[in-house]
Amino acid sequence: MSSTSLSSKYNPSESESKWYQYWMDHHLFRSTVDYTREPFSIVIPPPNVTGVLHMGHMLNNTIQDILIRKARMEGKNACWVPGTDHASIATEAKVVAMLKDKGINKKNISREEFLSHAWEWKEKYGGIILEQLKKLGASCDWDRTKFTMDEDLSRAVISVFVDLHKKGKIYRGIRMVNWDPQGKTALSDDEVIFKEVASKLYYINYAIEGSNEFLTIATTRPETIMADVAICVHPEDDRFRHLAGKQAIIPLINRAIPIIADEYVDREFGTGCLKITPAHDINDYEIGLRHQLDVIDILNDDGMLNEKAQILVGEDRFIARKKVVKLLKDADLLAKEESYTSNVGHSERTDAVIEPKLSLQWFLKMTDITKPALAAVMDDTIKLFPPKFKNMYRSWMENVRDWCISRQLWWGHRIPAYYLPNGKYVVEKSPEDALRLANKTYAMEYTLADLKQDEDVLDTWFSSWLWPMSVFDTEFFETGEKNEDLRYYYPTNDLVTAPEILFFWVARMIIAGYEYTGERPFKNVYLTGIVRDKLGRKMSKSLGNSPDPLELIRDYGADGVRTGMLFSSPAGNDLPFDEKLVEQGRNFSNKIWNAFRLIKGWEVESIPMPSENRTAAHWFGNRYQQALSEIEDHFMKFRISDALMSTYKLVWNDFCSWYLEMIKPAYQAPIDKETYELTVAFLEDILKLLHPFMPFISEEIWHQIKERDSQHALIVSPWPTVGSFESAIIEDAQHVFDVISQIRNMRASKGISPKEALALTVKTSQEPLYESFKGILIKLANLSSLSYGDHLEQAISFVVKADECFIPISEKINVAEERENLLKEINYTKGFIESVMKKLGNDRFVANAPEDVVEKEKQKHADAALKLRALEESLEKLG
Repeated sequence: MSSTSLSSKYNPSESESKWYQYWMDHHLFRSTVDYTREPFSIVIPPPNVTGVLHMGHMLNNTIQDILIRKARMEGKNACWVPGTDHASIATEAKVVAMLKDKGINKKNISREEFLSHAWEWKEKYGGIILEQLKKLGASCDWDRTKFTMDEDLSRAVISVFVDLHKKGKIYRGIRMVNWDPQGKTALSDDEVIFKEVASKLYYINYAIEGSNEFLTIATTRPETIMADVAICVHPEDDRFRHLAGKQAIIPLINRAIPIIADEYVDREFGTGCLKITPAHDINDYEIGLRHQLDVIDILNDDGMLNEKAQILVGEDRFIARKKVVKLLKDADLLAKEESYTSNVGHSERTDAVIEPKLSLQWFLKMTDITKPALAAVMDDTIKLFPPKFKNMYRSWMENVRDWCISRQLWWGHRIPAYYLPNGKYVVEKSPEDALRLANKTYAMEYTLADLKQDEDVLDTWFSSWLWPMSVFDTEFFETGEKNEDLRYYYPTNDLVTAPEILFFWVARMIIAGYEYTGERPFKNVYLTGIVRDKLGRKMSKSLGNSPDPLELIRDYGADGVRTGMLFSSPAGNDLPFDEKLVEQGRNFSNKIWNAFRLIKGWEVESIPMPSENRTAAHWFGNRYQQALSEIEDHFMKFRISDALMSTYKLVWNDFCSWYLEMIKPAYQAPIDKETYELTVAFLEDILKLLHPFMPFISEEIWHQIKERDSQHALIVSPWPTVGSFESAIIEDAQHVFDVISQIRNMRASKGISPKEALALTVKTSQEPLYESFKGILIKLANLSSLSYGDHLEQAISFVVKADECFIPISEKINVAEERENLLKEINYTKGFIESVMKKLGNDRFVANAPEDVVEKEKQKHADAALKLRALEESLEKLG
């Protein structure tokens, strides 16, 4: 052991800063191309440059770090690439707010001035979240840190736009888009969140021109009646057949519009009549195209009514709704109103209600480009964990619409389209290239001054969809030739991300990967759950229900937080976060520390190894291999929290509660050298398993055991190799542990002191089992003797499997109480047998469950049947 003095308490903050700096100073996170080793690469889902660490980041990055640390210990060339996303909408909103605080209005400054402020903001605040990840222990190769608007990554984005435009996959057109009036930009379908909203259905009377008749129209949006261009009825609806070809009068503005027929109309909804407003509803727009109707857009980009509305000009759309309803009531044109619940689209970023809007935008054709990406997931070339998300993925990919990739913002990658004086445009990587192309194409002699670049920027996802490639090689998109990094590290191994960006980001990375490399960008996608509070609500700043992750780290240590997050985090299922889990994580750290202190405190002498210590070591060596086998299986199936729980039980139960108690020398007595060295070796093997989950305390104890150089630090020590194990010794030990636990429970229930030695008599057919563990049984149960026999009078009895155990006690046995206890246990055992029989009687379970699982159930049934027989015999003997 190291001669360094050992603190009585583990100090997480001191250990964390010390070891993180040590790993950094010795470049232990660094990865470079090395063809003698297998690469293992992960790219971080780049957090928004505006972001600060939240609980979702904590969970996601803990899992990534566990995977990368384990791979590193397995001897793989582990490379975890960090970085941040420029987040156009979120960052622009932050900068606009910052300028407003300074009394500057975005409208009053140039694009260049605005971008200067934005870059200044990014340099000041943009690296905060990455620094916070270091506190968590993230072992990223920080020399590789990327930002989606780095000059080289930006060139890659522009190259891809130009390339896809040349291939005819990017086009410009007027389409109905999702418009965010607060962000003043178009959004793709995936950036729209639908929420159930309580609203009203308004029944409005439209007079029929030249008659006393009127039609009643039901609408949730009375503020758009001024944009109506037709009334539509179903061609087979007899109620309105006589009105075909006539005109209706729009209330309040008295403009005549035609009454048309279209099979789109649902005769059962509302009144069976539909007002057609092509500028403000996607379905109306489609009807308008079929019937060559005009389009009247009465809303400005900020959601205010414009001059085309004729009334309420300059009013916000929602205020206008209330005022139109009042005007309709005053004019006696509102027949009635009903409460109505509808799904309303909201902007993912600003939460503003989305406005369908006709707009000239840039689009990427998605029909063909998505086909390889759909096939790759459906045939498990790329595996999703959990696989339940495959159906969601397929549904989205089979129903995908063209991707609107332009955004009406200044912060981002500016679209490389250049408009010419002749009304045409060219797309090229730079103004100079665009000028050459324009002059060649149109036989002109334009100058740079004649070119006007498109004002819009690209959707943020249009840069991050290249992330698994562009972080390794940006020139590839221009040259088509992979550099050494891209050849070596790509495809990456695992992607860890949240299900809510499966379509935003994951699907698009797969699309881009196949489009540009013909390969998958990653092999496995691990989808984490959403972190929720105890009430099931998603954690958010607005609800005030999210703890500060850095405060948690300060209070419980990074290792405590990492394990606490995982104690309740199966893949793809939501995580009901409770601070008690993090407290449990801290307690686990303390348990490990105290176990080490106990071992380090022993005096070692060259004396013979007791036989019971040899038995204990034999058992634990096998139990360790069994646990390692379980842990590896969990990792293969991406059951990360299960892998932690197997490790936790091995350390807390098997090593601390059983093994150390078995071999612990008597008070002030020495321990033999062989047992001591075996125990330290076991501890080192345990630390290796703990390291991916709890990197700081494991590295601390590793160096406390003995001084080691950086080449032998735990972070780069070999991961244990799975070996064979003897199930029999593990089962025998468990049998003995059950006997010891029953004796301890009996002491507690009868108020017998742990210091009072007891005699144990066992009725068993397995005497050799008890003899092999005799010294351990006597020591841990504090027995005066162990003997074998049939039945003892005036003794307390209990049953372990088929064995009946008797402990004589001086006080008179309460027969009624003993009978009641036996009956309780008999009833419980019968219930247990019944539940196992139900499983084994289920043909689907027997046919589909793994063979070893079915065998375990059969063994449970056999053991319980033996136990029941022994319990019933004990009951019979009571009389």
